[in-house]
Amino acid sequence: MIRLALTVGEPAGIGPDICLDLVRAAPEPQIELVLIGDRHLLAERAAALGHALRLVPFEPGEPAAPPTPGTAPVLHVDLPRRPPPGKPDPANALALLEGLDHAVRGCLEGRFDAMVTAPLDKGVINDAGIPFSGHTEYLAARCGTAQVVMLLVADRLRVALATTHLPLREVADALTVDGIAGTLRILDHDLRQRFGLPRPRIAVCGLNPHAGERGHLGREEIDVIAPAIAVARAAGLDVTGPLPADTLLTPARLAPFDAVLAMYHDQGLPVLKYAGFGRAVNVTLGLPIIRTSVDHGTAYDLAGTGRADAGSLRAAVALAVEMARAGR
Repeated sequence: MIRLALTVGEPAGIGPDICLDLVRAAPEPQIELVLIGDRHLLAERAAALGHALRLVPFEPGEPAAPPTPGTAPVLHVDLPRRPPPGKPDPANALALLEGLDHAVRGCLEGRFDAMVTAPLDKGVINDAGIPFSGHTEYLAARCGTAQVVMLLVADRLRVALATTHLPLREVADALTVDGIAGTLRILDHDLRQRFGLPRPRIAVCGLNPHAGERGHLGREEIDVIAPAIAVARAAGLDVTGPLPADTLLTPARLAPFDAVLAMYHDQGLPVLKYAGFGRAVNVTLGLPIIRTSVDHGTAYDLAGTGRADAGSLRAAVALAVEMARAGR
């Protein structure tokens, strides 16, 4: 049996909708999905969507059990205010982070094999006066991990990021030899351990157009990226680059590689999301636990309408299961 913690995300968004869709769809008998969120809000949303679903308290002391059709276990986290669809409330910020903490502790203590997260709204949490740059950074802090890597997966296309949620003007200054070399080590390690790839082949994007044109369009490739690649190669990693991103991120050039390291968020992810939006998965590498997530946001305009697509969440659950089994 595989037991997954499924955090329902921003309660005013589509997170509750897609989580409810998933648990009522009767996953395979070897997977138990535990919802983490406000049981009352989930019951209200299920009724509004016309789902006949029985929500029962999660018993952490019980062993994982095959799912019962029409029933979903819930680890209840009380919301100070239960918002209507599309109307987020910063008063709920601490409760949303509490839900993540339950999932992290459960994974670290062995009650869950992995955690899967529905989308949060970073702005809502920051509006409550709580600094929050995203799931990735928050989970790293909660696990006491110095460096983590964001990886997006769509079928065989895997794109990791050297920097994550930064303003574009700060990206170049954030790139360091040690940082990129560390990212490559984590990427290589987890592709071996979590994805079962015996010798991952990794391509590295340059930062500047045409990978800097030998320094005429910027020196980051010469001064930072190439030295980091040299460090990784000296450690035995199969790494190629820096390569111009505009030509690397094409099917023919990607074919020989198992993963790509992009320098910043909007360098690699638009290509991946174009290729696989709605079935892509966000994975946090470098943690002592397994965490996957959806490739989209809260979609307030679709919340409570019954039109939200659970495809990415379904893919995130499937990948979490695959990674948990690979690690056993």
